[in-house]
Amino acid sequence: MLISSKLEFDAGHRIPSHNSQCRHLHGHRYAIEITLSGDIITDEGIAKQGMVMDYSEVKRIAKDVLVDKWDHAFLVYSGDLQVLQFLQSIEDHKTVVLDTPPTAENLALTAFYILDNAYQDNYGNRLRLEQVRLFETPNCWADAIRGKI
Repeated sequence: MLISSKLEFDAGHRIPSHNSQCRHLHGHRYAIEITLSGDIITDEGIAKQGMVMDYSEVKRIAKDVLVDKWDHAFLVYSGDLQVLQFLQSIEDHKTVVLDTPPTAENLALTAFYILDNAYQDNYGNRLRLEQVRLFETPNCWADAIRGKI
């Protein structure tokens, strides 16, 4: 069985080597869709009976390990030294430094690796992260899919 949950966050970024508008500092209303696989829990009388995982728990984990860290932050590539130095000069600025340019593809991949460590099979139902879909805009997204990354 597959289940999915979608969360939204706002963040700034720039793609320093881009040949068009994305080389400038700007922001997006990102959305992240998390897809998990697992068996439906059949244990009688427990709160999670009939579920793969409670959606509130899916969201809580995603918020704790990723969304709250990226929300209203500037996602900056460690190699973008001029912008990185500028952001570090702003007191208490929320900056997330990444090893790769913050394209939708790289953000989806980074999110997949972070979330893959966070979702554990605590119920013996073979819970596993299968896909992270990161929307940069409502019409443009990147998918990081287990077995294809």
